[in-house]
Amino acid sequence: MPKETRETSPTRAGAVWALAVTSVAGFMAALDNLVVTTALPSIREDLGGELHDLEWTVSAYTLTFAVLLMFGAALGDRFGRRRLFLVGITVFTGASAAAAVAPGIDSLIAARAVQGVGAAIMMPLTLTLLTAAVPPARRGMAYGVWGAVNGLAVASGPLIGGTLTEHISWQWIFWLNVPLGLALLPLARLRLRESHGTGAPLDITGTLLASGGLFGIVYGLVRGPADGWTAGPVLLGLLAGTALLTGFVLHGARAARPMLPMRLFRSRAFAGVNAASMLMFLGMFGSIFLLSQYMQGVLGYSPTEAGLRMLPWTGMPMLVAPIAGILSDRMGGRPIVAAGLFLQAAGLAHLGYVATTDVSYSVQLPGLVISGVGMALFFAPASHLVMSSVRTTEQGVASGANNALREVGGALGIAVASSIFAAQGGYETPQTFVDGLRPALAVGAAVVALAGAAALAIPRHTPAPGPTRPTPTPRKVPA
Repeated sequence: MPKETRETSPTRAGAVWALAVTSVAGFMAALDNLVVTTALPSIREDLGGELHDLEWTVSAYTLTFAVLLMFGAALGDRFGRRRLFLVGITVFTGASAAAAVAPGIDSLIAARAVQGVGAAIMMPLTLTLLTAAVPPARRGMAYGVWGAVNGLAVASGPLIGGTLTEHISWQWIFWLNVPLGLALLPLARLRLRESHGTGAPLDITGTLLASGGLFGIVYGLVRGPADGWTAGPVLLGLLAGTALLTGFVLHGARAARPMLPMRLFRSRAFAGVNAASMLMFLGMFGSIFLLSQYMQGVLGYSPTEAGLRMLPWTGMPMLVAPIAGILSDRMGGRPIVAAGLFLQAAGLAHLGYVATTDVSYSVQLPGLVISGVGMALFFAPASHLVMSSVRTTEQGVASGANNALREVGGALGIAVASSIFAAQGGYETPQTFVDGLRPALAVGAAVVALAGAAALAIPRHTPAPGPTRPTPTPRKVPA
């Protein structure tokens, strides 16, 4: 196809611009996963609302982000990745402004849901646009930078949210996105090349099954700790979601042109890296969610002080992830990803083991550093493994599936960590908080270690699969 052929000749300047634009866009989308957590007390004081309402200011974004990721990737493949990328930025930026001026808690929740829609369109297209713009020999390093920025956004959400809330106002956690989005729109329009996937018709049946199934599962996981796992809506969401996702798997195995071909999971590389990604986010999200509160509510740090003390964890990806990308080009992504996951598991285990009501920062520091190095080693090589395990025309689908599984893992992680925390401890006293925190971190460490085992199942050499019989071999153009 001419549009795909044109993309096979990237330029150095185009690669640099693509890296800058997609990294900033990914940063905005990833940041809003946890940026609200440290601002919840101020939001409640300003807008009112019950605990149930405040929880939805976090989960409304997670839900729409998770359930629409694959649909956003499919739209980009069908109608143009740059075109839909611009749409996603526009929706996300507008919804951020609406959240900043929200007059009440209900309107804030609605704006957060729309933010998630924009992020779901924008996020999976960052990797496909970056891949199209960067020569194959340089992609490991490019993924390293992209992974560093995204890793920093995920881990520093509580720091940025707490700092803005403490020194300016909670509205600025949303206003921050507006100038970034407005700057990205002309840059993306002028500096990114258009590319397409297979050009196949949209899989409406698969989209409805995947979106409905993920919505039910994520809704049940988010609401389970608050409403009880046997509550009617929670059970209905989990059971209906499971049934719909089962239908989605059957549809993907039998349909002629499904949104997510199940044959992709026959690849040990694709299946292994997606399992590792979901488990890693499960363990990491729940741990960050509780550790941020622990540093403030138990150790007595302000939001800014807690964020600064997390810098050995949050800042490490900026130093290590580009190096991890280069190493993955030379050694392959499998050993780097596995080493990173086992290091992060060790760091979380250390933080849980030393947690007390008055632990010193010097005792916590080794766990924070080890976790940061581990997270940095994971992001870039994992992205490289995902994109190299499928054909070029299916990279948008692969990116959407990987990001969706990560988000589902994150939602599950917060739900599981909160359930363990509530069962073993609580917010009544500093000691009860520690009593709940320690087993939650132990489970988080075990889950991340399990992700490391999944990474070891990835083959040592993972060349992208050739085209299957229904798909003609794409014509190659010399670089």
